[in-house]
Amino acid sequence: MPTEPVPGQPAPAREFLRVEGLTKVYPGATEPVFEDLNFSIGRGEFVCIIGHSGCGKTTILNVLAGLERASAGNVIMDNREIAGPSLDRGVVFQGHALMPWLTVRRNIAFAVKSRWPDWSAAQVDAQVMRFVEMVGLGAAIDKKPSQLSGGMKQRVGVARAFAIQPKMLLLDEPFGALDALTRGTIQDELLRICAQTQQTVFMITHDVDEAILLADAILLMSNGPRARVAEVVRNPLPRSRQRGTLHHEPLFYAVRNHLADFLISRSAMLCDGRAPAIPAEVRPGIDTIAATVVDPASAAGGPERPALHRVA
Repeated sequence: MPTEPVPGQPAPAREFLRVEGLTKVYPGATEPVFEDLNFSIGRGEFVCIIGHSGCGKTTILNVLAGLERASAGNVIMDNREIAGPSLDRGVVFQGHALMPWLTVRRNIAFAVKSRWPDWSAAQVDAQVMRFVEMVGLGAAIDKKPSQLSGGMKQRVGVARAFAIQPKMLLLDEPFGALDALTRGTIQDELLRICAQTQQTVFMITHDVDEAILLADAILLMSNGPRARVAEVVRNPLPRSRQRGTLHHEPLFYAVRNHLADFLISRSAMLCDGRAPAIPAEVRPGIDTIAATVVDPASAAGGPERPALHRVA
């Protein structure tokens, strides 16, 4: 999502992931749940996607993870087409998805050994310890999931995803079932870890405030069927934003009101393929809506892109 620099934020990173014409039709359905999705994500960027239930957000994430195939379109990550699951993409689901018979240490070690099968036991354990400490679970490292709270289990899931050092982290509403206090604590941990690792993140959320806190850019989905990414909202708040002071930021309510207005009113008006195929990019409180072309060269009949390598 190339754009001009936002005051208080670093210059936009170069394109890392590109989604072109993505469409999904489920067997037996008469219409696609979403169609002709076009957006991109910069390297090191944190992107949230928001939309009403049924617009296909989890399906989009599953396609990015390589767990599901789209009916049409392409997903290009780091100049390679995504064609299946890969440890280059770490996924954290709504449920913790831990193996109940293994301790925290062994749950994470299982993933680390899958990523680096030639590593020694000492190397694996050092990697596990690094990310367990990073999410504040050092004291629980030898406990099993049944001995952990819901928030602690989700922290293990986050640590496991980060421990394989994926090129991209995919989060499917991982904090939705947690109480507000626990959710806020893990949000803070996630912000800190992403700042430390410069991780590229794609996250599904229904929480407007969570998106404003975490995301550099927010993708707004129109309602299904034939849903589309209708707008790309570039977060104008400083990247140093913190949960406790977020509502004091001068542009906070401009962003919040823009997102709420879209979800309450405009998302329904743009269903059935009425949203533009090329989403507008907006900075609430800074400028007006300006249409952006995902690929100006191809739109103008310019030179073809470099050849892509298909990978899992």
